[in-house]
Formats: sequence, structure tokens, C-alpha cells
Amino acid sequence: MKILRTDPDRFGIGARLLTLLLPAIVGLLAVDSWDDQRAMKALVQHVYDQPLLDSVIALQSSMSLAADGSLQLNAPFVVQTMFDATNAENRHLHVSLTPRGVSAAGAAASGPAAASAASARTLLGDAELPEPPDSAEAAPSSAGAPSPVLYNGTYQGHPVRVVALRRVMVDGHGQSFDLLVQAAEGTGPRDHVLEASQQQALLRDARMVLVVILLVMLGVIWSLQPLNRLRRSVLDSKGQALKRLETNDVPHEVAPLVNAINEHVARHREMLEQQQQFLADASHQLRTPLAIMMTQAGVALRETDPAQLRTTLRAISTQLTRSKRLSEQLLSLAHASDSEPAGAAADAAASIVDLHQIAKDVVLQYLTLAHEKDQDLGWGGEPAEVEGHADVQGQAVAAAVPVRASGPELHEVLSNLVHNAIVHTPRGGQITVTVGADGDMAWAEVRDNGPGIPQPRRQLVFDRFRQIHAEPGARASGAGLGLAIARAYARRNGGDVVLADVAGQGGQAAGSSAPTQPAGGLCAVLRLPLAASFEALPQP
Repeated sequence: MKILRTDPDRFGIGARLLTLLLPAIVGLLAVDSWDDQRAMKALVQHVYDQPLLDSVIALQSSMSLAADGSLQLNAPFVVQTMFDATNAENRHLHVSLTPRGVSAAGAAASGPAAASAASARTLLGDAELPEPPDSAEAAPSSAGAPSPVLYNGTYQGHPVRVVALRRVMVDGHGQSFDLLVQAAEGTGPRDHVLEASQQQALLRDARMVLVVILLVMLGVIWSLQPLNRLRRSVLDSKGQALKRLETNDVPHEVAPLVNAINEHVARHREMLEQQQQFLADASHQLRTPLAIMMTQAGVALRETDPAQLRTTLRAISTQLTRSKRLSEQLLSLAHASDSEPAGAAADAAASIVDLHQIAKDVVLQYLTLAHEKDQDLGWGGEPAEVEGHADVQGQAVAAAVPVRASGPELHEVLSNLVHNAIVHTPRGGQITVTVGADGDMAWAEVRDNGPGIPQPRRQLVFDRFRQIHAEPGARASGAGLGLAIARAYARRNGGDVVLADVAGQGGQAAGSSAPTQPAGGLCAVLRLPLAASFEALPQP
């Protein structure tokens, strides 16, 4: 019996579920958090950029012509108040005018006055904010209006977010100027908002992962409670009784396993009962010859006449021979009654044997025993001529009958059938062994002209230690194991043994030229599936 051992290091159901779920959940949460962070960053940028855009547009709209024709800036009070009330390190404004058409180099050559006129003039603020790069993103604006650009930069060692607007202005004298309006804000507040949002997202995801782990473990514990109760009930029985496991509270996913265990327990219980019955019957069968031999040995010890002593010793020898055969039959029956399913032996052997040759060997083996009773033991039918099957003299030989089975076990089957026929056939009787095939089945018949067995009682002779006699009061000639062993071995190899009447019954192929048997007798038929290929057999 195999004992299944559990490995404590193997993953349980909870560990398997977590191994499957956690990577997927963490991956989904990471993608979701990344997407949320992008959306939050865009929202924060928009919220913080909008006041800067409004300030730049308001300042640009505040440019006007003075009475002398020059450009002047009338900063709205709201814009000025917003920036004045804010820390100087956080928000900055810068508005400048730069004349167009006069280069800085030409102005320097014309003198200091021209250079001063050509330089940029700051109208608001004194901050030298970073110039907008070429790759700066443009903010949306109405059609025909100049578009502000947004970009990141560094001012006085601090990162800032800058909105810049360029526009060409013309004063009252026809002079063109480049107007540059810039509003900047430190990125500290928006970075703080993004960091706080990211921390909240990480905490939320961590809580979700912990909740999933807790729910999985609680679900596994709750689902396994019926199995734990089942385990305790099995342990409480301490193996004293093989009882059926209850499946009322077991989850339906586990119910097939419990049902399979119940079927295994039922088969095991049945096998134990058969073994107990076998041991009891075997003990009973062995007790009788042992008692007889002990009695005969006691008589031999007291016997003084040498002739009587030899007679007693011969009787003891006869009992020893019978006991030896009984022991061999018991071993064969124990081996043939293994719990393997039908056909398991043939599949395990995985070899093709010739049923014809096996039957021939059995007949040769029992010729001497049959001759001692003046019985005619032989073959029935003429050999068939098969291409490639001829002996050395060119004579046709009987066609081989391939079957996939265990050769020694088939030999044991036919040996028991032939021996059973020899024992129950009267002196001078006739026993015929025939082998052939019919469709996809191979068969071997052992026919005799003995007393036979009545039809209603034939199935009983396959029971262990059961002997059926045609005549009431007939003396038992064996232990009643031959046919039980033959059927057990036949079924192990995917076949069966049946009993039939001699006339018009059995597996005899149509057209066989077997000699006609007298009325009465018995026909024991071994039937096996015919092998599809015969390549594994050596050619004669």
C-alpha cells in the first residue's frame, strides 16, 4: 500500500491565490496610480497656470499710448495687488519694451545715447526672468490673438513656472517695439500638492493590497473549515473502521475528491474483506491435510511392521503432494487476485504471445498425467496453411494466434483448465484442446467427455474453495481453486473463462474439423482480444 506524504514546504491554497492575485493587483494599481498622477499633474498645472495666464493677458491689455505718443503701462490694480501680496521669492512679474530695427551693435557705434535708446526698457518689475525657449508650449488663445507660452526655468536658484507673451507694439511716432510680458511662480506649492496626492495614492493602494490579502486568507480559512472537520473525524476514527466520508458540508469543488476517496475506501474495504475470507478459507483448507499427516505420522511412529510403515509413508507423501499443490494454488490465487483492473497485466507486460504455442506447451506438459489415467489428450482440428509458417520439412503448421498478454499467466490459466479436465474426466475419457480466432477475439477450448456440470450451477464453480459434482455424494478431488485461479488470471489479461456444453457451444470456430465428442462433458473456453499486430512474435 502506498502512503501519500505531504510536503510542508509546498504552497497552500492561500499562498497560491496570493501568488496569482497580488502581482496582477499591484500591476493594475501601479498603472492606475500612474494614470491618476498624470491627470493630477495636468490638473494642478492648469489650476496654477491659469492665474499666470490671466495676469499676462491683463498686463498685455494694459499697454496704451501716452499724450506724447510713447507707450505706457497701466497695471490693473488686481494684478498688482496679487503679486505685491505674495512672497517675492514665489511670484514675479516682468514687462519690457525693446525697440525694433536698431541692433545693439549699431547703437553702440553711434554713441551712448543711441545705445541707451536701443536697449530694452523695463516697464514693470526688475526681474530678469529666463527667456522662453523655442520648445515652450503655447497656451490656447482666441483666433488672431498672440499666444502665451509656458515653460519651466530657474530663477535665483529656484525652479519656476513662467508664462511669457510677446507682441509687437507701435507708438505714436511710428516706432515699433517688442513687448515682452512675463509672469513667474515658484513650483514649490504645486510640487507639494503633487507629492501629497502621490502619498495618498500609495496609502490607498497599500490599504487595498492589505484588504485583498486579508480577504483571501479569511476566504481560504472559511472554505477549508469543512475539510478540517472532515480531517478531525478521520483522525478520531484512528483507522479502526473504514467509513464513508460525509460530503454534506464539503465545498462542491472538493466534493469529487471526497467521492473518489470514498470509492477508494470502499474498494479497499472490499479487498480487506476478501483477504480476510481468503485467509480463513486457506487456513481451513490447510488444517485438514496437516491434521491427517500428524495422525499418519503418529501411526508410523507406533508401527513395527515395515510393510505397513511404507504404506503409511506413501500416504503421508500423497498428503504432502496435495498440500504442496494447494499451497501453490493459494499463492497463484493471491497473485491473481491483486486489485489491478482488467487488462492491467497485459498493458504492463506490453508483449504479444502466441496462444497456440502456449496451449501446445500445456498439452505436452500434461500428457504424462493423462496417460496415467488412460485418457486421450490431444488437439482438435487440422493445421491451417499460413504463408510463412512452415516447419523444416515444408509441412504446414497451425497458424499462430497472437494476443497481448502475460505468457506465464496464460500458461497458468490453460494448465488449470487442462488439469481440471483430467481430474474430473473418468479413466479412458477424451480431452481435446483447440485454439483459434473469431473476428477480433482469440479463444482456447478445453473439451472433455466427463460428467459435466449442470447449467444452473456452472457459475458457482468459479468461487474459491467451491466444488460442484455432477453426481451427489461424489468425493472431492481438489481444493476448488483451479477455475477461480483461471478466471482471475484471464480477467487480469483482459479476457475471461466461461463454461459451456460440448455440443454446439463454446468458442469453436465454424467449419472446424475437430473430432466429434460424445454426448455430455464440459467445454471450458478462454477468450482474449486478438492482437492487431504479430510482428513481436518470432517466426517458426
